[in-house]
Amino acid sequence: MPHCSDPVRALAERTAQVDRLVERAAGDLLWPLVPAGLTLLAVGGYGRRELFPYSDVDLLLLVESDRVAQEARERIGAFLQTLWDSNLRLSHSIRTPAECAELHDRNIELNVSLLDQRFLAGDRLLYASFVEKLPRFLHAQREGLIRNLARLTHERHAKYQNTYYHLEPNIKDTPGGLRDYQLVRWLAQIRGATAAEAQPAFLFLARLRCYLHGRAGRDNNALTFEAQEEAAEQWQAPGAAAWMREYFRQARDVYRAAVRELESSEAQNSSLFAQFKDWRTRLSNADFTVSRERVHLRVPHGLEAEPELALRLFQFVARHGIRPSPETEQRLAAVLPQFSSWFAESRPVWPALKEIFSLPYAAEAVRSMHDTGVLRAVFPELGQIECLVIRDFYHRYTVDEHTLVTLQVLAGLRNTRDAGGKRYGDLLSEMEDPALLLFALLFHDVGKARKNGGHAEASLHCAEPAMERIHMPQPERELARFLIGRHLDMSTVMNSRDLQDPATAREMAQRVETVERLKALTLMTYADISAVNPTAMTPWRAEVLWQLYLVTYNELTRELETERIQSAADDAPEKRAFLAGLPRRYALTHTAEEMEAHLRLDGVFRQRGVGVALEKLEAAYRLTLVTGDRPFLFASAAGTLSSFGMNILKAEAFSNQQGTVLDTFTFADPTRTLELNPTEMDRLRATVERVVLGRLDVRQLLQHRPKPAPPSRNSFVRTTVSFNPRASESATLVEIVAQDRPGLLYDLAAAISAQGCNIEVVLIDTEAHKAIDVFYVTAGGKKVEGEQLEKLGDALRRACGG
Repeated sequence: MPHCSDPVRALAERTAQVDRLVERAAGDLLWPLVPAGLTLLAVGGYGRRELFPYSDVDLLLLVESDRVAQEARERIGAFLQTLWDSNLRLSHSIRTPAECAELHDRNIELNVSLLDQRFLAGDRLLYASFVEKLPRFLHAQREGLIRNLARLTHERHAKYQNTYYHLEPNIKDTPGGLRDYQLVRWLAQIRGATAAEAQPAFLFLARLRCYLHGRAGRDNNALTFEAQEEAAEQWQAPGAAAWMREYFRQARDVYRAAVRELESSEAQNSSLFAQFKDWRTRLSNADFTVSRERVHLRVPHGLEAEPELALRLFQFVARHGIRPSPETEQRLAAVLPQFSSWFAESRPVWPALKEIFSLPYAAEAVRSMHDTGVLRAVFPELGQIECLVIRDFYHRYTVDEHTLVTLQVLAGLRNTRDAGGKRYGDLLSEMEDPALLLFALLFHDVGKARKNGGHAEASLHCAEPAMERIHMPQPERELARFLIGRHLDMSTVMNSRDLQDPATAREMAQRVETVERLKALTLMTYADISAVNPTAMTPWRAEVLWQLYLVTYNELTRELETERIQSAADDAPEKRAFLAGLPRRYALTHTAEEMEAHLRLDGVFRQRGVGVALEKLEAAYRLTLVTGDRPFLFASAAGTLSSFGMNILKAEAFSNQQGTVLDTFTFADPTRTLELNPTEMDRLRATVERVVLGRLDVRQLLQHRPKPAPPSRNSFVRTTVSFNPRASESATLVEIVAQDRPGLLYDLAAAISAQGCNIEVVLIDTEAHKAIDVFYVTAGGKKVEGEQLEKLGDALRRACGG
């Protein structure tokens, strides 16, 4: 893109080029053929002379009356067609001055576009009359304009979860984008004030938008992974992650300026508060006053002499949920250097911080501390993760935003009505000291700024001096150390261990040691996963985490149920035969009702060669298959589900003395195919039967499944195959991390079968383009060892490559 490094020049040149096209077409087709009473105006970005390479050209045809518009209709049509034929993307409207001087609640874009109007050609007397009336209109309709502009902005921000941290942001519409930059200027113009300075951020974003337009050859504002990598090269940055850190800093400046200007405009817009009696003024105390839902300092200069006043301020925020006013935030920013020096010394400030972390609106208070820079002054260690990007294509947010979102997740548990979330909310209410949990969450990912080693250990290393500096008591430090250092344990176990294996509960109980630690770690894991991205904590993951909590709790309290269900002496011969030889864990993991259902499927198998059941669970679906053992059976069933677009979450395989196989697959339906098309349930069930009976080749089904878009370059997942012979008493655990693709599970299961191994349990997890599959495998009823294990590893690595 020419002049991409100089966006001001690029925008000015494009604007001048379009001006020439428009003026030439108008001279040829409108004047002098069209009588007086018509004026051409450039509006929007075109009016501001900020016309990006492929953005729309906004024209306003100002007509003296509808009669003039009607008489000139054919000439106007020819004029517009000529511009379209010149490859301009036009967005035009025809309005009278009276229509321009009306407040359009449903077309706020028209009103806003007039803020950037610019004369191009036509009747100058008409334009002079219009320009004279425009300021009066803006003044008279100021409240309505601010109200509509605020509404549109809140809706746009909500669409993007009110955060500028997105892996692939739209640099125009995402919070902190060019639309927010322009919002600051519009609101200031409507109020007759001076806009906040954000020129460096504008130049960065404008250059980036020019680059994206030139790269795509169209009006494309999506900063995709691929575009990030190429832009980092254009900017000569050390890498895409480092370059995105700079992007987020610029977006943060724009977003904060937009929020401040929006709040200031709304506060001064009296009609917005006409119906509101500011009852919260009763919350004012000796240090603070409350006005228009914001906290003000009674003695603005008090912060310089008394840094503890800042802690009391955020205690007030955490208690009442009212944010500091813009003036208060400016006062805080002015004394940040003194704050940093004061908090850098060893002081007993933990009691004050603990109160902030324990109050109902702790999450809001901590975010406000972060936004004002006070949090970094208290804990300079957190500066390492400010706007830090970890490019794993699974996390939605920068590391600091992810940390703040974990606190919001916990806060949301207090009032959730969701049945799954309520269990965790009840668990939170049982905690005696939630402040330590919040402190641990603040530091749990600080270690991600370190390049080498595990980040949990690095985070703990960063937290130690902080705990010493704020005088946190030793007993509380122990719990904080445990949570920070072990914050990955439960998520690792739930993704890579069979929860029904008694060894899993014993290992987890040995790690946590106490019920108090278990509760805190469970909540920390819930918050950590939920804050990865809006869809990370699926109902299935929430259920698996809860089951891990329960089995560990039972182990800690020694309330395990009977180790197995004994078959009664008067059981029918068919039932005794079915149960004979099934492994011990089958009895531990299935209810009597489930066993009866399996026995009925066994009867169907005796008659038809296969018994298949498909049912909807609370958070997923479950396919149960009973048939005779044969090679590649498990792989074929898994491949059939994959061909239907299902995501397998967990699978189990059992066999009895008679060679009867019982396979169960728990899976998610990401596109809601089965829910929206009930007949697909029958088709899926019938397809599984045909595949199992050998009447249909599963490989043909997999050929028709659409392939997902590949990740951007430099982002492919390196395949690893690892073995753990000690994780289970009866099987070898195989963990595979590989590039996800359709049919991967089928290929892995087929490779295991080809090596003469049996699959006992499968756990499946996917993080963006990365598949994490864990198999419990045996051979001849024993663990897989020695040379067979080496051959199995080679076969699995080949299978990962397709």
